Amino acid sequence: MRRVSKIAATSAILALVFTGCSKNDDTTATDTPTDGGSSSTTNEDVCKTANGSGPKVGLAYDVGGRGDQSFNDSAYAGVVKAVSDLDATCFEGEAAEGEPESAREDRLRGMAEQGYSPIIGVGFAYSEAVNAVAPDFPEANFAVIDGFDPDTTANDNVAYLGFAENEGSFLVGAAAALKTQTDKIGFVGGVHNDLIKKFEAGYTAGAQAVNPDITVDVTYIEESDLAGFGDPAGGKAAAAGLYDKGDDIVYHASGASGAGVFEAAAEAGDGMWAIGVDSDQYLTAPADQQPHILTSMLKRVDVATFNAIQAVNDGSPLVSYTVYDLKSDGVGYATSGGFIDDIKSQLDDFAAKIISGDIEVPTAP
Repeated sequence: MRRVSKIAATSAILALVFTGCSKNDDTTATDTPTDGGSSSTTNEDVCKTANGSGPKVGLAYDVGGRGDQSFNDSAYAGVVKAVSDLDATCFEGEAAEGEPESAREDRLRGMAEQGYSPIIGVGFAYSEAVNAVAPDFPEANFAVIDGFDPDTTANDNVAYLGFAENEGSFLVGAAAALKTQTDKIGFVGGVHNDLIKKFEAGYTAGAQAVNPDITVDVTYIEESDLAGFGDPAGGKAAAAGLYDKGDDIVYHASGASGAGVFEAAAEAGDGMWAIGVDSDQYLTAPADQQPHILTSMLKRVDVATFNAIQAVNDGSPLVSYTVYDLKSDGVGYATSGGFIDDIKSQLDDFAAKIISGDIEVPTAP
């Protein structure tokens, strides 16, 4: 049952299923560049055509799979770059809901048995499965986006690639506060877990840095059911409720559910805005929605994915924890559409203060 609430809940584990290639061969994937600027898109399924002599990459997607125009597509963009720059080949696992933990382990184990390395789990849910499988394949290298090691002793062949989502969210929160006409803005989270609360915390802090009296309304599609990341109808309902309350800008951190947030913004009419997440979502949105996408918080999953592959290619695989923050260009904001060109210098001043340590962005609401 869907619940739209502010009540805290525990994190749940993502559900994914193993297949040969993408579920949708003509999915548009966002290729977000490392400078945080414009992106390009491709309909090519590189894992079907790549036959190079470089790294053999196994990619296991988060809920929503490739084609979410967000988190998963950004990881795919890093693989596309590896195919181009490193002559890599690749194999994809695909997302589905409701499978047991053993299925995730079987997916990773199958990739390892076929000689793939690195094997990249796109999403924190792969943490437990990687922890179970990696010791059995010491010659293979694994990485988990947003991952963690559930044991006290980290695996020697696993990299945990995290992000300072709170820092990037601070910047788009400041943008929302600078652009709102109502001094009421909103946030839609996919699932009320600790990871998504980092987005909420940064967004609220950025808005309040501009205007301490601003109202930030917060709602979540699901409390613990990870279907909240793949529910555009739920995203639309949540965002529509915020626009109806008088919020004129809504930031989402809800994966594929964000498509519904953009629909709600367009239907709400002139002067209503949405803020995308993970990749520059203006570039993949339908034409009628683009005039309502103020900016996007860039979470450089493409950079982390490519770096993990390149490190294996160079013979020095990443291990343990790496955090991609503002200083390392791991997060940022998009400028497509030109809607925030007039406030860019103010946002960059905030970014400089975060990098210098003058501003410390909270990680929890």
